[in-house]
Amino acid sequence: MSEPVVLTEIDARGIATVTLNRPEVNNAYNGDMIQALLDGGAQLAADDNVRVIVLRGNGRHFQAGADLNWINEVSARSEEDNLAVSQNTTDAVRFLDACPKPTIALVHGGCFGGGTGIVAACDIVIASMDALFSIAEVRWGLHAGPILPQLAAAIGTRNLRRFAITGERFDAMQAWELGLVHEVCEEGELSETAEPIIDAILKNGPNAIADTKRIIFETAGLAIDDTKAVDLARDHARKRGTDEAAEGLTSFREKREASWYPGE
Repeated sequence: MSEPVVLTEIDARGIATVTLNRPEVNNAYNGDMIQALLDGGAQLAADDNVRVIVLRGNGRHFQAGADLNWINEVSARSEEDNLAVSQNTTDAVRFLDACPKPTIALVHGGCFGGGTGIVAACDIVIASMDALFSIAEVRWGLHAGPILPQLAAAIGTRNLRRFAITGERFDAMQAWELGLVHEVCEEGELSETAEPIIDAILKNGPNAIADTKRIIFETAGLAIDDTKAVDLARDHARKRGTDEAAEGLTSFREKREASWYPGE
């Protein structure tokens, strides 16, 4: 039997470590991973014994965005199925963003596409020096609609306009300068760097933390209501079915430039 695509461990202090576990594809997400994050996140949020949620990636990379083989398969499904996939994607990031428990992302290696949405939705982000980021959906003729609100809140609309339009990669220090990352550490030192932050959280009242997060969310206008979430999901699903997306995904699979690139 294969291992779960998301692993969860809870230690005696109430630290829940959630590990993305598809290392053979650099933890690229598919429908199973999204559903596991939705189901597991709801359980952790409702568990009074859980004090902090830590997200990690198994293997060489934190999270490499969407599994493009899965995206190709999804794009051939019905309009209803495509909308359901995009709705789950939107809801997973929206839930993580509004989670009442403190969330910490520990990022190493690649953090692309949806991975940047995951870290933007977390309260605290620590990256090691080998971390590399991009909001790359436009390269494939897609867009990052479900995670753009969280990224805008994390790095500001001015920075988002650059990196979501160009798809450029940026390293851990640039991510820190942009505000996506709170601390940068040496490779292999993510756990040690996170420990004093976790200890500081554990000294605080759990309900007081949840109330603080709620008030920040409400007063800063960060909440995404159900209507807006459906709009984001619908446009995300629509884009997946376009000729442009088909060409972008095909060019990626064939390791060539897409037809819209005129060359140098």
